[in-house]
Amino acid sequence: MAHQYSSQPRLSPSSDTEDMTMLLAPRLAHFAGVARTEHVTRAAQEMQVPQSTLSRAMVRLEQDLGVDLFARHGRTVSLTPAGRTFLTSVERALAEIARAADEVRADADPATGKVAFGFLHTMGAETVPGLLHAFRADHPRVRFSLVQNYGEAMLERLRAGELDLCLTSPVPDAPDLVARRLDEQKLRLVVPSDHRLAARKRIRLAEASDEIFVTLEPGYGLRRITDDLCQEAGFKPRIAFEGEEAETLRGLVAAGLGVALLPPPAVP
Repeated sequence: MAHQYSSQPRLSPSSDTEDMTMLLAPRLAHFAGVARTEHVTRAAQEMQVPQSTLSRAMVRLEQDLGVDLFARHGRTVSLTPAGRTFLTSVERALAEIARAADEVRADADPATGKVAFGFLHTMGAETVPGLLHAFRADHPRVRFSLVQNYGEAMLERLRAGELDLCLTSPVPDAPDLVARRLDEQKLRLVVPSDHRLAARKRIRLAEASDEIFVTLEPGYGLRRITDDLCQEAGFKPRIAFEGEEAETLRGLVAAGLGVALLPPPAVP
């Protein structure tokens, strides 16, 4: 299991919508406040900003836009036609900002958030469902976005922030990632039913050095493991077919097109 370490601060879940729009779009929030109250002093008190700061902000906003948004009447103000048009769009924009802030805070909430979880295709039938079932028993409100891919692709997506964690093999040795060994999955040499080794319960991998192999494409963790195990056994496998799915390789073996190192099937 691997995930990327991050020290970036997260938005506080206690921040209310008004605080968030003020933080992310202060000038628009100030304008909406003055437009709502039609009184600069009252708006400044409600938004807890100095009146002089609010007045200057409205003047700068009008200067930047090149139009008058307010008609001044002593201590009160009223919206001009341009101001009313602008307010309609500003209110929509502030509502969208508030919605987006609520959404990302909900996703980041450990109790109800959304987890982007990547895993190998070979782990999708039993391993991952079992892990998720156990996790959801204690965290029923957490949502998951599930992504299946090969090892190197998942690690790149992890680094890019597209995944929160991934289940891969072999355990990555990378200084920018935190990895923990969760379990071990046995591999078997899968051969056709009429193969010379089919009746054997145990073999040394070196005994398959003359065989034709079918395996996953480069970049897949199982391909790397296959290459490493064969090298440790003293040979380089002769590969006839490369694929993307372990079950496809199992079918190729059954058709007599080679042998393969594969985990046990989900359904024996």
